Amino acid sequence: MILSGSASQTLAARIAAATGEPLGAAEVKHFPDGELNVQVTESIDGRAIVVISTVSNDAHIEALLLQDAARQAGAEEVITVVPYPGYARQNRKYRPGDIVSLSTVARALSPGTDRVITVNPHEKNATSMFEVPATAVDASGRLAEPLPSGLVDPLFLATDEQAYPLAESVRDGHGTGVADHLDPAAGTGTPETIAPTETSVDGRDVVLIDDFVATGATMATAATAADDRGAERIYATCVHPLLASGAWSKLLRAGVDEMYATDTLERIVSDVSVAPVIADAL
Repeated sequence: MILSGSASQTLAARIAAATGEPLGAAEVKHFPDGELNVQVTESIDGRAIVVISTVSNDAHIEALLLQDAARQAGAEEVITVVPYPGYARQNRKYRPGDIVSLSTVARALSPGTDRVITVNPHEKNATSMFEVPATAVDASGRLAEPLPSGLVDPLFLATDEQAYPLAESVRDGHGTGVADHLDPAAGTGTPETIAPTETSVDGRDVVLIDDFVATGATMATAATAADDRGAERIYATCVHPLLASGAWSKLLRAGVDEMYATDTLERIVSDVSVAPVIADAL
């Protein structure tokens, strides 16, 4: 049975359709003091699959409550699918006194579940931070699906070296083109100083790739650099479209023609679903 968190209702329904699992009745309400109340109003025979992107503090608590509610409803096995794992960017100690918050929330989610599935976590070692078996699936290749046909000599350009494997994956999914990454990273340089390591942008359609877009600053810097270097058209893609703080408008102003992302987070640009790759991992 699939139990949907508030932030992942569309994706949960798609996973249910892809797996043939029934979509269970889970109700989430708020008490007047702001606390959450979670109820699973039918019995569960066998496994429960909790699907929730932990995009907020409330979502983290909701995930814990859903896990417990699934057990109380009779689930013999609980699988927690966290398409977008929150706190994933605080993945190492940058200054004295820092904590690795990704590790903290991973440990918190572990006691209530038998295993975890997540999608393209920002930290490559994220799965090792859970205290139960955890799997990270790669949905980046699906970002090729919504790209327009007839791209002109396409360049699949990662915003930094860490995202280069994602650029290769999208390029392979599209079937033609060249993959490269910006150096220095778009998050550390300026449009004047960053450029692809090996490839010219001039006259080409450029597909920018990153694992997530939060404020849009990094992707906007990359787009401006591509535009300044003569890109024909510019498309922005990412797995996790947080799109906070006016990010979409920022990208449009930077020269992005269109943006495509997955439904790990439900946004207006969520053109492709990760449900098939999650279904395979289940």
